[in-house]
Amino acid sequence: MKHGFAAGLGAGLLLAGLVVAGDGVVTPAEITKADQAGAIFERPDVTKTERGGFTVLDVTSLKSSDGKFASGMYRAGKSRWEITEPYGVDEFMYFLEGGVTLTSSDGSVTEIEAGEAVTIPKEWTGVWETDGYTKIWVIYSEDGSGL
Repeated sequence: MKHGFAAGLGAGLLLAGLVVAGDGVVTPAEITKADQAGAIFERPDVTKTERGGFTVLDVTSLKSSDGKFASGMYRAGKSRWEITEPYGVDEFMYFLEGGVTLTSSDGSVTEIEAGEAVTIPKEWTGVWETDGYTKIWVIYSEDGSGL
């Protein structure tokens, strides 16, 4: 997994997933208002992938030293995914723009819009549909897989 925020720290560096200043002090990994408005996606450590004709942007702001916890921002275009195997990680998402419709395998539907949040358990299966969104994400995985 790529590491975020190191590029914006100047004298700082990312060590074992923690933001460490040049003097060895561990600091919080901030997502600023400018980052939330899209500036974070202009950083050189952003992962860009093509999915369904859209560019997906993803940046990790923090990965814990034990590799089990991570946070960051993600932007995706219109897409639909059928998730038939368990999701794999516990993920909290706060939507800044757009939204998502989650149809669970049991048929229940959860619609999330900008300004709302959802937590998906690692065991979840179903259909993920969106016209596009930007989210802040937080992921936990006991074994560190999927991070």
